[in-house]
Amino acid sequence: VQLVESGGGMVQPGGSLTLSCAASGFTFDIFDMSWVRQAPGKGPEWTSAINTDGAYTYYADSVKGRFTVSRDNAKNTLYLQMNSLKPEDTALYYCARGSGGDRPWGQGTLVTVSS
Repeated sequence: VQLVESGGGMVQPGGSLTLSCAASGFTFDIFDMSWVRQAPGKGPEWTSAINTDGAYTYYADSVKGRFTVSRDNAKNTLYLQMNSLKPEDTALYYCARGSGGDRPWGQGTLVTVSS
């Protein structure tokens, strides 16, 4: 299992970012996928999940209405569109195989929301 996250960066509050996760080493389209984040000094927080064909998505209350998870099975890639970003969204973001955000994760991509 290999997961490579990208797309992080620094953004002002209210801004947007789109994260990507390139998956390899397993049959991507038969697994639900999820995003987990870990803020500095805190434990992991599950944020979102998507089923195998993208028809169903699930979100934590903290991101509902602002984040959108999607996938492109032809490209073995998972996405996270993040809008209306807040300082409390600052974290390392990881993608995970399965809906529960369980390890293994990739190296993560850092999102910093600051003015």
